[in-house]
This record gives sequence, structure tokens and C-alpha cells, in this order.
Amino acid sequence: MSADSARPARVSARVERGDDNDTMTLRLDGFKPDLAFDLFTVENTPQLADGTANPDFKDNFGLAWYQSDIHVNGAGRGRVRVKTILLDQIFGFDKGVALPPTNTFNVGFWFNDPADAQACGFTGSTPFNGEHKAGPLAFVTRLDATTHLGPLCTDPTTSPSGAVACNP
Repeated sequence: MSADSARPARVSARVERGDDNDTMTLRLDGFKPDLAFDLFTVENTPQLADGTANPDFKDNFGLAWYQSDIHVNGAGRGRVRVKTILLDQIFGFDKGVALPPTNTFNVGFWFNDPADAQACGFTGSTPFNGEHKAGPLAFVTRLDATTHLGPLCTDPTTSPSGAVACNP
């Protein structure tokens, strides 16, 4: 996925809390030129804080919320800005299927086209784009080592029983 094998592709995110909504700016650098990705917030991540595999991850990202497309230009750079509720309160629910309010505190993006992923050494397809025919996961956030929550929870609380939740 990196344009230069000596320099890995990099992603940085900045999230600014707003009064009515939040703004996340995602910057990509060092990617192969002209790639497209699909950005989601997700309930579960396959990575622990140190980047190792999350043993509790069962190939299920849980609730996923489509946020934006990302396009990498000919110089291997991309930028996207998402303005929505993100920090501490992002959730979805569906009373019709008994899905309670479920937070999506992680951020990930998938190759828009499985063929682009193959050119980067990855295989497989997923439903993570508008056509439901995306490539595999390209990048995802990691759990916090202490709270085991994703980075979009900035105000974790611990109950007397030791359960950790995010304070909305």
C-alpha cells in the first residue's frame, strides 16, 4: 500500500470537539497513487493498543457507520474532513431488531476496490462501500490499553463493579 517500501504509508487524524458536532480531519501520506478508500466508524477493532491481534475480535466489526470516501492523489496523499457527532457520543441503534444504543468509537478505512487491494498485496472483499463490494481493511484504530475503548471515547468512566464505559 506504501508508494515506497522504505517509507511506510502514514495516517494521522485530528478530531476537534464542537458545540453541535465534531470535526475529524484525516491525512494520508506515502500511499500508492490514485487509491480510493471508504471511511467508517466501527464498534470493534482487530487490534489491541500495542498493534497485536485482539483475541476478542471474531472477524466482526460490529456496528459500522459509513462516514466518507477518501481519495489518494497522484502524489500519494489524501485528506478528508468529516463533520458529525464523533467524540464520546457516536452511536446507532435499531429498536426493530432489538439493537440497543451501540457506540462506534473506532475508525477504519477499507479499499474501495478489491483489485486495488490486490496490487498492494491484500486479498478479499467486504461490504464496506456504497456498492457493498469493497476490498479488505487498510487501516484501523487501536484500543486504549487501559480502557479497552476506541479513541473516539475521550471521557471513560469506571463503575464500582469495574466496568468501563464512555461518559456521554
